Amino acid sequence: MGCITISRGSYSFGKEIAEKVADRLGYECVEREALLDASETFNIPEIKLLEAIRDAPSILGRFTYGKERYISYIQAALLNKMQKDNIVYHGLAGHFFLKNISHVLKVRIIADLEDRIAYKMKLEGNLSREETQRLIKKIDEERIKWSQHLYGIDSRDPSLYDLVIHIKPITVEDAVDIICNTARLKHFQTTPESQQAMNDLVTAASVKAALVQFVPDVNVSCSQGKVQLSLHVSKYSKDSMTGEIEKITKSIKGVEKIEIRAHPTWDFE
Repeated sequence: MGCITISRGSYSFGKEIAEKVADRLGYECVEREALLDASETFNIPEIKLLEAIRDAPSILGRFTYGKERYISYIQAALLNKMQKDNIVYHGLAGHFFLKNISHVLKVRIIADLEDRIAYKMKLEGNLSREETQRLIKKIDEERIKWSQHLYGIDSRDPSLYDLVIHIKPITVEDAVDIICNTARLKHFQTTPESQQAMNDLVTAASVKAALVQFVPDVNVSCSQGKVQLSLHVSKYSKDSMTGEIEKITKSIKGVEKIEIRAHPTWDFE
């Protein structure tokens, strides 16, 4: 079969829909588990990972390599999870990380603000309508800022998705039917070519996660196991740096060849 990512605004019934779709198709449903995997693999407190992917950075100056590292760890863990078929992922960033993989059905769930407020108030039971509205709007604004700042993409842009479903005239059960039927279409089935693209994406993300603390600005791509790295290094440490980078990269599963493009920088006193 294939995989499904479900993006949703807060309290837009996306979690419920994802769980029902996974149950209907016999898929694994993934959200927080990807963060737990990253926390264990890279020995990073889970709360730090949650903050990195949830909290909006403010104006450019607050974005640090620390946050970039956490995002790299989450991406590597999520892609490793999605490398196998029959996964429904719901939460932030899935459609960003997997945008070029053809066997991944990318879905956006939207709902009217009043319906979202009512849903949240029903869940909490002790929030006023005004408090609930402020909370939902704050979460929405943070998620929009996060996606725009990190990727230059507005997560509300419908062109990012294969399906955009409005939960109002279309019920939760209708949405589950639509998603399951679409996921069974030929276009969203895994092919050898799409699986290779996924494997290369996983390899690149794994290399990035392994190197990001050592070389935070490294750019990594992979094509059929050939990994290309582009980075800036000091003119005086180029040889030792590239040697260590090559050693680390060779240890990553899926790496068959390595090409390092090290751009020297000049140190001035």
